[in-house]
Amino acid sequence: MKGHLLNSRFVLISGCSGGGKSTLLAELRARGYSVVEEPGRRIIADELASGGTALPWVDMAAFLRRAFDVALKDMAIAEFHSGWVFFDRGLIDAVSALEALTGEPALRPICPEHRYHARVFMTPPWPEIYVTDAERRHGFEAATAEYQRLMQTLPGLGYDVISLPKTSPSARADFVLATLGGGIPPMA
Repeated sequence: MKGHLLNSRFVLISGCSGGGKSTLLAELRARGYSVVEEPGRRIIADELASGGTALPWVDMAAFLRRAFDVALKDMAIAEFHSGWVFFDRGLIDAVSALEALTGEPALRPICPEHRYHARVFMTPPWPEIYVTDAERRHGFEAATAEYQRLMQTLPGLGYDVISLPKTSPSARADFVLATLGGGIPPMA
């Protein structure tokens, strides 16, 4: 029961690549909340620095398996934080993408044991702000397909999916906190 209560503080921000997740999380961090950065961007930085091949454009399966491992470690570390902990993507993103790529359904049983808050916030496709960069090389169509896959996966895992409004980071942060109902203050 203790783990379940702790995980109710873990809020997943997911959705379309380039939809403003990182900007929203920077706003939440500036307000004093704990934020866990996206596993994918950390993995890409590590792999590029070390000459590794677990990159989405080289070996997507290896990249997603590594994202899965990083997301599990992130959740374990986050248990030591107080208050809300906001995750920029996480375990479900990695498992969903790996299943879609490889057809390995054996990974899905891990999700009920490692849950986030019942409400998951999704950044919808937003072409006006979408950009590619050195780490996000896929196009808007691939990002939209990713969003649609997650919109099907999350309710099947028992999550209440909340679409974020296309508005400023500050207004989005206000929306997230109001939807969560407050209750848990920023980290001490």
